[in-house]
Amino acid sequence: MTNRWLTLLYIQCVWFVISFVTNIIGPLMPVIISDFHLSLTLAGVLPFAFFLSYGLVSIPAGMLIETRGAHFALLLAFSVNLAGSLLFALHPTYLTAVAALFIIGMGMAILQVVINPLTRSAGGEAHFAFFAVMGQLVFGLASYLSPMVFSAIMTHKGVLSLWLSSLMNLTRAPHWVLLYWLFAVLFVLIALVTLPLDLTGVELKSDEKSEPLRVYFDLLRDRYVILFFLGIAAYVGTEQSIANWMSPFLETYHGIDPNTTGAQTVGDFWGLMSVGCLVGLLLLKLTDSRMVLRGAVVAAMVCFLAALFGPATVSLLAFPLCGFCLSVMFSIIFSLGLNSIPKHHGALSGILCSGILGGAIAPLIVGTLGELVSLRTSLLLVFVMLFYMLSISFWARPLVRNATLFDKERAPS
Repeated sequence: MTNRWLTLLYIQCVWFVISFVTNIIGPLMPVIISDFHLSLTLAGVLPFAFFLSYGLVSIPAGMLIETRGAHFALLLAFSVNLAGSLLFALHPTYLTAVAALFIIGMGMAILQVVINPLTRSAGGEAHFAFFAVMGQLVFGLASYLSPMVFSAIMTHKGVLSLWLSSLMNLTRAPHWVLLYWLFAVLFVLIALVTLPLDLTGVELKSDEKSEPLRVYFDLLRDRYVILFFLGIAAYVGTEQSIANWMSPFLETYHGIDPNTTGAQTVGDFWGLMSVGCLVGLLLLKLTDSRMVLRGAVVAAMVCFLAALFGPATVSLLAFPLCGFCLSVMFSIIFSLGLNSIPKHHGALSGILCSGILGGAIAPLIVGTLGELVSLRTSLLLVFVMLFYMLSISFWARPLVRNATLFDKERAPS
């Protein structure tokens, strides 16, 4: 296999691309609603289309990686992403936006499934957690930068933005469509970097490999598998509902410009999520993961309540702080799920990853309810998902607890 450090650097680049493209949807929402004259329901279809593909593709992607290998899966994913980006860049309409986001989501689902075993193989099992956290930090950094790029394009700042804006004037396309041309360039570049990489040394452990379909059906008969699947769905639904509707909320209730301050607030949400990831690592070394989850959910409830009902200055602070609180929830729920089931962890991981489908359903429900009542009232749905995640911290009974610094003190001498 290619030098392990080169491979690990490549993995961080892939995480950057995944995040840079995925989390631009939030800042774009108010602009897309305005330019395409959409209702909140139709706007909610956009993240629905993107995350629906995760639920449909995650398990088949695991089977593909086992049969054709990581290198093939990576190139296929970037090709699919490129096709989705070009589809929308060349013909920017609402319907092509829905189709393009679904196609890009398919490519992202494949990337998410392949990157974790690739990291484990290149970095080694003992260092997997370290490099996984590094990936989350890069993920947060890219999510922080993408709204800044969006804002620069919309305000025509920078030489490149001015040149590209002139190009958009010739094609009479909205300026924000430039992002999808930029995404297309990123996918071509990362695919070219991928081509010469030798990833033949990447091998899945026996408990990570895809299982026969009957194993999936057996697992789905276990109520704890369903409960943890719903936990992942609740987390991603919460994260995406806040990230996608934050900027429209600030514009609607506080008159905040979505092209500048609104976009920056979304970026701060993802940036603080990276900071929270580091704090979470420290807390997980000090106490049981269920206690960390419980505290994080309660803090998120307080912050989100302040964001919804506080004045503009409070909302602008509280929304990003929600990202700080959410940062540890996905990893804790996922690990509690894996540690609560004694076998078939490969199949279980595929089922739990399919729970990312929650990122499709929850924002759509928020948008639909927002049409019937108000956006503020519809966002109260987030509290339902937060309460469910809070319940996990009480009923979860993992077979293996997270290791802390005090384990030796508890162990008998």
